[in-house]
Amino acid sequence: MDKIRRKNASRVIVAMSGGIDSSVAAALLKRAGYEVIGVFMKFWKAPDDNGLVEGWNRCCSLESEARARKVAKILKIPFYIFNFEKEFKKKVVDYFLDGYKKGITPNPCVVCNKEIKFGLLLEKALKLDADFIATGHYARIIQKSKGKIQNGNSKFKIFKLLTAKDKNKDQSYFLWQLNQKQLKKVLFPVGNYTKSQVRNLAKKFKLPVLDIPESMEICFVPDKLEDFLKRYIKIKPGPILSVEGRKIGHHQSLPFYTIGQRRGIELSGGPYYVVRKDTKKNALIVASILKDELLWSKTLTAKNVNWMAGKKAKLPLKIKAQIRYGQEPVPAVISKTRNTEYKVHFRWPQRAVTPGQSVVFYLPAIASAKAGRGKELLGGGIIC
Repeated sequence: MDKIRRKNASRVIVAMSGGIDSSVAAALLKRAGYEVIGVFMKFWKAPDDNGLVEGWNRCCSLESEARARKVAKILKIPFYIFNFEKEFKKKVVDYFLDGYKKGITPNPCVVCNKEIKFGLLLEKALKLDADFIATGHYARIIQKSKGKIQNGNSKFKIFKLLTAKDKNKDQSYFLWQLNQKQLKKVLFPVGNYTKSQVRNLAKKFKLPVLDIPESMEICFVPDKLEDFLKRYIKIKPGPILSVEGRKIGHHQSLPFYTIGQRRGIELSGGPYYVVRKDTKKNALIVASILKDELLWSKTLTAKNVNWMAGKKAKLPLKIKAQIRYGQEPVPAVISKTRNTEYKVHFRWPQRAVTPGQSVVFYLPAIASAKAGRGKELLGGGIIC
């Protein structure tokens, strides 16, 4: 990557997955005059029973690599492959498995964004003299001036992350662990477009990515989550208890269940929902549909909270909180507890608050000349 850079052209390394969003992101940057370099990241793949590596990871299959390479050729940009298999296994997969061993439901995409896509990739990009990295995430970053530097001549810049223009595709929920150093070096070219506009741009740029189905599954889980967990976690069956403490059946193993789950609880007289997991007793606590109110809560506690501005917010603070991807953020108040945890009080009860998942904090819509209107992502934490 020692190509001589064009004068006044910023070098951008684009994470290209072979999908429509990252491909269009690369094309937009090329059109805008950036010096664009395409990078395809290889992640860990689960070995089969014979110890051989299986054929694919949803994020980096052979087909995806071939498409990304073809797009780079069409755009006439350099294309490279970064092998992050070891780091992905250690930072993402092991975190995922450790969470299930502890009885929680972790979110690997959040950790992947922090540690791999905007961590390891950015670190490597800067060493290669890149000015920015870019991805196909649906989100937006704006700069705001705040205060003055000591010489009084220039203002301190703070980078704010906003929700995407397309509310149905917004991915800011997965980005709450980013910090100012990362936001300063990140570009989200498709954040100001709707999905339909991105498809039209793909047609305009003549990119061979229009017929690729989107997947919301965990990229490194080949088939069923339960089958994957069985290979890496010790199975420990135990009792299923009613909320009153009465034994009404047996569960296969606590990692196979999550709060609010209905399917897979094979009990007569149902349907039943998972209310809680008692790891000390290895017991699964369930309630019938007639006691659905037990799944609702007006408060939660969050740990490992990250404030994207780089400093803690003044609390208590009125926010909008979101406890799962795709959910509409709801009014809440966040306050500090006596230790390092935070308490979130919702205006109205939320269903199936799940330990291990992320709760993210937004401020009401703000306006920007470049980005239009969008909610500002203040940060987030892990539900405990």
